[in-house]
Amino acid sequence: MATPSGGTSKRLIQYVIVRSDLIHGLSWPLGAVITQACHAATAAIYLHYSDPDTQEYLAELDSMHKVVLQAPDEASLSTLSSTLREKDIAHKLWMEQPENIPTCLALKPYPKETVQPFLKKFKLFK
Repeated sequence: MATPSGGTSKRLIQYVIVRSDLIHGLSWPLGAVITQACHAATAAIYLHYSDPDTQEYLAELDSMHKVVLQAPDEASLSTLSSTLREKDIAHKLWMEQPENIPTCLALKPYPKETVQPFLKKFKLFK
C-alpha cells in the first residue's frame, strides 16, 4: 500500500468477533446482532481514537477493512477478551444492557500479523 510520501504502510484491519449462538441458539434477530457489532466497532474506535494506527485507519475512510469472526458462545468470547487484555491488545468487549450480557468484541485497528495469533481459531461469521 503506497503512502503519499512514496513509502509503504501496513494493512490495518479492525476485527470484530460476534457470538454466533445469539442467532443460532438464542434466536436473536439478525439486525439486533449486527447492531451489537456496530456498537463494539464504534466504541473501540472511540476509545482508541488518538492511537496512531486508528488515525491511519480512519484517514483511509473509503478503504477501511474489517473482518467479522464468530465466537461459538459467551465463554469463548470472554476467554478471548481475557487473553487480549493479558497481551495488551486493545479492544472493547460490548455488553448488552440492561442484561449485562457480553455479545461481541472489537479490536482497535491493527496490522493482521499483530493479532492473528490470538484470532486464528475463530472462523468468519456466517
